Amino acid sequence: MRAMQAHPGATLLFRVAFCLLSSSSCTSAPPGDVETTAPDKRPNLLVLVTDDHPFDALGCAGHPVLRTPHMDALAAQGVHFTHAFVTTPICAASRASILLGRYERSHGYTFGEPPLSAELVRASYPSLLRRAGYRVGFVGKLGVRVEPEGLAEMFDELHPGTYPYFAKVEGEEEAPPRHLTDLNVDRAIAFLEASDGRPFCLSLSFQAPHAEDANPEQYVWPASCDGLYVEEPIPPPDTSDPAFFDALPDFLRTGLNRGRWHWRFDTPEKRERMVRGYYRMLTGVDAGIGRLLASLDELGMRENTVILLIGDNGYFLGERGYAGKWTMHDRSTRVPLIVLDPRVLEERRGTRRDDLVLNLDVAPTLLDLAGVEMPAVVQGRSLRPLLEGAVAPWRDDVFTEHLWDFEDIPRTEGLRTREWKYIRYLDHPEYEELYDLANDPLEEQNLAREEGHAPRLHELRERCSRAARAAEGRPGS
Repeated sequence: MRAMQAHPGATLLFRVAFCLLSSSSCTSAPPGDVETTAPDKRPNLLVLVTDDHPFDALGCAGHPVLRTPHMDALAAQGVHFTHAFVTTPICAASRASILLGRYERSHGYTFGEPPLSAELVRASYPSLLRRAGYRVGFVGKLGVRVEPEGLAEMFDELHPGTYPYFAKVEGEEEAPPRHLTDLNVDRAIAFLEASDGRPFCLSLSFQAPHAEDANPEQYVWPASCDGLYVEEPIPPPDTSDPAFFDALPDFLRTGLNRGRWHWRFDTPEKRERMVRGYYRMLTGVDAGIGRLLASLDELGMRENTVILLIGDNGYFLGERGYAGKWTMHDRSTRVPLIVLDPRVLEERRGTRRDDLVLNLDVAPTLLDLAGVEMPAVVQGRSLRPLLEGAVAPWRDDVFTEHLWDFEDIPRTEGLRTREWKYIRYLDHPEYEELYDLANDPLEEQNLAREEGHAPRLHELRERCSRAARAAEGRPGS
């Protein structure tokens, strides 16, 4: 979906509102009660968010075609969480959950909702870090509506940048258009170069590799990626057989997932062209990350900067006869998550962990690393113990939801354990899904109507209901 821009109607803090509309930079003064004179050894925090990026679309995840050397290098030096999930697979709600550490039904934000309330803004990790003395910047796709006064509280600098992918640069009208990924990386580097001695938290939130929906070509990559992946075969995914889609109930064979499939993947030739474009966009993001990391090295900041990379949701590239995300299947909810803390022991570098971790864990992790107390309303958990090698029990299951009341996307809930997946559709209670992930990792065989699995179905249905109540803040059976 397209990014939702911050609400421009308020007149307070005109400069913030103007920069949001014009994509030029904006700055605001640090809070008056923050001491910045003493040396501060707290870590810098660099948050990288990719868009429409499934868990396996990385070289280090074993992808047979994609080349992502800089993301792979982060994984080789940090901790790669192989079972990371978003709790809502759509950019608006997921990005709000990243900012707040809370489920969608707790924070209440998705498309079509009013801007974040002042209470939510104040409890976001940018606001908390800024009040604690961090210099906080944001570049790229915020994806969440925030009033101008809220933006001024959250960020010292905001450099919004979304569609179109190719645009003229202000002040460089005679130069050719530049790709949005490259422009946003330039803005992020400028933020680093303007360091004032405070520890920083910089979020670089890429629009790519999200398709440019209004563009017939859909996937629009930087010129530096021209010619990539021309020779590599692009086989169809296992669950793209038409028989799989044809077996779905009527309400799952219509809607946005299928509509966008026709835009992108409805012939083999179109699908190969589109997927190559998607891969080029993702490699363009990787190259931008490489430039940003080189700047950290040049500025002498790398050894005290924690880097966190996460996708805002997964993505269908023709699997299940779909395009997009929005469902509770792993292809839609499971994302890359890599954390590199250069201060951890050498033996912890380059590790892979299969703990069930969430986008809700980003905010508490950043706050924990910065030594900032977490609000009681935060529902995620700090990943710091896992980064430091803890082997204590973590989550037993993952609750996911999609509550946007929109005709073309079913409202959905799901519960995933290590071995099982349960899915239900809030407006179609007659249909449920149950998958034995240990034997069916691609979620091809729906067992919900098989009599032998009725006890398992009942168990997971009840667990999902309890998880939904807890996510809303009403724990109990």
